[in-house]
Amino acid sequence: MNLDLTGKTALVCGSTQGIGKATAIELALLGANVTLVARNEEKLRETVEELDHSSGQLHRYVVADFSNHENVKEAIENYLRLCPDVHILVNNTGGPSGGPIIEAETEQFIRTFQMHVVNNQFLAQSVVPSMKKAGFGRIVNIISTSVKQPIIGLGVSNTIRGAVSSWSKTLSLELGQFGITSNNVLPGFTKTSRLDAVLEMRSLSSGKSKEETAEQMQASIPIRRFSEAEEVAAAVAFLCSPAAASISGINLPVDGGKTESM
Repeated sequence: MNLDLTGKTALVCGSTQGIGKATAIELALLGANVTLVARNEEKLRETVEELDHSSGQLHRYVVADFSNHENVKEAIENYLRLCPDVHILVNNTGGPSGGPIIEAETEQFIRTFQMHVVNNQFLAQSVVPSMKKAGFGRIVNIISTSVKQPIIGLGVSNTIRGAVSSWSKTLSLELGQFGITSNNVLPGFTKTSRLDAVLEMRSLSSGKSKEETAEQMQASIPIRRFSEAEEVAAAVAFLCSPAAASISGINLPVDGGKTESM
């Protein structure tokens, strides 16, 4: 099985913590040159130092705030002037705060759509030309199992994640002829700061402790535990590899079997 990414350059968003960071680490271990993208420069510097360099990889970082599209646009355009060849794009942006969809403000939908769909579209448009030139491209979007089974209390997130899924499927249909795949990885309950926020929200609404809430949530997962960020990253890395060349346009849950749909 060919998992070798030597000579390939990966742009990984939201890569200073959680699944994004775990993905950057995994791609570097497969030989890729990794460019981290996040808003905290101190954490970016620290994370770059953690990436594997044993195959002579050259790792970089870009400071960009995904809540500000113009900032993302300027930062990525500046980066691509210096480093125009990108073979792998991992879109990974934190989700919005929870709550019933009927209570969500219009501005929350607009802001979240811009953070996820608009930024993803800009990034894809920016890197696809170099992917076409290389005859190799991988776009992987880390979204949520909510695209298969909406999650109660995450109304805005459910809506926007679904939009990203449809966007990605459309890309797969348009770009496959150029050796470019587009897929979505759908994490379930994964040990990240996002899970901590969900636990806090559910604990407050139920009146139960976070520990009790966590136990109940884990009991609903067939493997009876939360996933590790590294387990999700392994799925992302495989989809980025040469071995996954015929896999495109899919939604891949990494959720311990919790999603009940096929």
